Amino acid sequence: MKVFVTGVTGYIGGSLANRLIENGHEVFGLVRTEEKASLIKHLGIHPIIGTLDSRDVLIDAAKSTNATINTASSDHRGVVEVLVEALRGSEKPLIHTSGTSIIADDAQGEYESARIFHDDSALEPIPIRSARVEIDRFVRKSGIDGGVRSVVICPSMIYGTGLGLQKNSDQIPKLTEIANRTRSGRCVGRGLNRWSNVFIRDLLDLYLLALEKAPTGSFFFAENGEEPLWRVAEAISYSLGFGGTLSHWCIDDAIAEFGDWARFAIGSNSRVRAINARRLLGWNPTGPSLVEAVLEGAK
Repeated sequence: MKVFVTGVTGYIGGSLANRLIENGHEVFGLVRTEEKASLIKHLGIHPIIGTLDSRDVLIDAAKSTNATINTASSDHRGVVEVLVEALRGSEKPLIHTSGTSIIADDAQGEYESARIFHDDSALEPIPIRSARVEIDRFVRKSGIDGGVRSVVICPSMIYGTGLGLQKNSDQIPKLTEIANRTRSGRCVGRGLNRWSNVFIRDLLDLYLLALEKAPTGSFFFAENGEEPLWRVAEAISYSLGFGGTLSHWCIDDAIAEFGDWARFAIGSNSRVRAINARRLLGWNPTGPSLVEAVLEGAK
């Protein structure tokens, strides 16, 4: 199968391209520059020069391949509108990547939310994530009335070493970097907030299963466990040789360091259960837990 992947130089997209090639697929990846094109050629990926705003490039790539997977941006509505337009009536797969901060709250690390979201739960996103939820709904709706086999995959906190050009995920490396500077694991507030999480290789398995057999209009959370953020910070501290020592940010200091990302990515609760992936696709994650991976150095 010929698969067009956006975000192919990123953590998810690069890892996914690697796995697709391992499974015998031919991957075409969107890159901005000739320099990046040269880099991905060495990984066996066919480069397509363009950006998420290159309308004609996106349309040609989607139409000339058998499936399209967007891992470049969860928040760029324009790219999904163009891809849906290009694929309308084709019944080809279109997989869009979201993220579970769509159900994040404003706990500021001070409490554990009792609310756990399933794939079909009603969503009331925080304002900063309302546009992302609308993009997810738009993609899914294209599978109902647009003749596209559309799928949304919504990963939780991802961990593990990437398989492409970008080796690092988002949250864990940032927390590790700040722990290195302060010589202690750091969490927002008391770190009582909980995040679901998923190992990168298990997430890739989910993409391949969705590509093969996901029903149109479907939505899949991706998780295989959860941890309170104080426990994540403690594991990072141990992994760096600081003996589990913890320190605590107030939310204002965390925002001063990381911007609003701190509020919804490490200060919030984001608890989900990947019921549809297991029930409909037979997804069976087998990777190490987040804490195990951190303690083993797989950040």
